[in-house]
Amino acid sequence: MLHVVVDGANVVGSRPDGWWRDRPGAARKLAGRLAAALTLDPERLADRLGHPGAELRLHLVLEGAAAHVEDLPTHPHLAVVHADADGDTTIAALAAELVASAPVLVVTADRALKARVREAGATTAGPGTLLDALP
Repeated sequence: MLHVVVDGANVVGSRPDGWWRDRPGAARKLAGRLAAALTLDPERLADRLGHPGAELRLHLVLEGAAAHVEDLPTHPHLAVVHADADGDTTIAALAAELVASAPVLVVTADRALKARVREAGATTAGPGTLLDALP
């Protein structure tokens, strides 16, 4: 099994598509794309993330206004984590907890966060890698 921890704010913010006008809507859209990928072709998603054949568990971490969205698309292999404060602290703690039992891939472009999760034993990928793999 591979745990994929998604820095929701960082992934959404990586493309200038007007997300800032509707942060809750952007969170819904990302959750929907993640759920669709898990439903339609999880093998393709694993392959595009560099882990062919891996069973995936996705953890979408949301912060700020997006963390208060409750009507998000769901999937049994998608957990939505609502950060109490900043998402980076939540992501780092989650990655450190999960890496004790299985490989962890954190999707973010944040250099400081990448360094923190790599110290804990996780690997990282940029937002483009994930977004290009989603339907």
